[in-house]
Amino acid sequence: MGPVQLSTTVVSSQGFRDRLKEAYGADISLCYQCGKCSAGCPAAFAMEHTVRQIIRMVQAGLIQEALHTYSIWACAGCETCSSRCPRQVDPAKVMEALRIEAKNQGLVSDQEADLFHDLFLQSVQSNGRLHEVGLMARFNILSRQIFKDAIHAPGLLSQGKLSILPHKNQNPDAVARIFANVKKKRGGNK
Repeated sequence: MGPVQLSTTVVSSQGFRDRLKEAYGADISLCYQCGKCSAGCPAAFAMEHTVRQIIRMVQAGLIQEALHTYSIWACAGCETCSSRCPRQVDPAKVMEALRIEAKNQGLVSDQEADLFHDLFLQSVQSNGRLHEVGLMARFNILSRQIFKDAIHAPGLLSQGKLSILPHKNQNPDAVARIFANVKKKRGGNK
């Protein structure tokens, strides 16, 4: 008996699935919808479609629907789903790839989440680690919510949970190389 194809995919979405595999290393044809990714996802409560459902949407050729969903922006990128996947599909990588594709196609469904992702990466690129106060300040200003969560700042600062000044990484060249490698892998895009 030969191999059994457990997941049926739609031919019309083959080009997109090939691009996911080639550009991002995510082969969703391996997914047989066991649901372990979604069962372990700590952000599933905030998603309109679970990770498993998003992967199935792409398998079924519902690519535009998957790119429009809020769920890809609710993904925290914690990789719990990827560590639980018995087929090494790497659902976290699929969600990231979908965010990149949505952004490249101008289909960002959550502008605040996109802004947060960009500012987070800028902070890590600049400091080698996240500077929470800088991130919150820039996010609040750029999202026009100047005083959002500001009530928590005095308590967090007094307890030493936050620092006004960023703590710099000791090896900024290594951080620069990581960002340069990622940029190179993505063809010069973010």
